[in-house]
Amino acid sequence: MSLAASSVRPGAVLADLLPASSEARARVRDAVLVVSGAVLTGLAAQIAVPVPGSPVPVTGQTFAALLVGTALGAGRGLLSLVLYTLVGMAGMPWFAEGGSGVSAPSFGYVLGMLLAATLAGALARRGGDRSAVRTAATMVLGSAVIYAVGVPYLALATGMSASEAIAAGLTPFLLGDALKAALAMGLLPSAWKLAGPKG
Repeated sequence: MSLAASSVRPGAVLADLLPASSEARARVRDAVLVVSGAVLTGLAAQIAVPVPGSPVPVTGQTFAALLVGTALGAGRGLLSLVLYTLVGMAGMPWFAEGGSGVSAPSFGYVLGMLLAATLAGALARRGGDRSAVRTAATMVLGSAVIYAVGVPYLALATGMSASEAIAAGLTPFLLGDALKAALAMGLLPSAWKLAGPKG
């Protein structure tokens, strides 16, 4: 068992298992984690499959954002998604399908991911990633937050009615979200088991 695993405190997230021997090194570690989380989200956003009849593609972006929030915790997760969002708004083509800026109808989902990563991180500090059932609940709640922002934004940006926005921006993605949740249910609790005893 590693030293990091044996000293896991209640309320820890996976990123807390990475050792830092001083306050300065902890800041460097956290900065690297925040940047890495933003880059991971940007890369995952390029895994995109167009959805017929919808301006919103299926991507790995939301899954990455929820994983970043869960693994890093609410504070670092939020900072990571803020960095991702600001750099994308400034012109970095790492939103879905190589997009950038704020003009895309799907930009509301990016805003929702800020809140979702924060929520997922807060739930992870309460053990929301330690078992398959808790992880599933964390992923479902995080996804619900993304849709709660993304779908109304889609309706406003495109002039769709509420039912049209739901049909184009929510319904086609439910199966994919279920698969992502199932993947997270295997991935996150397994990471804790490898790290050591539950905190």
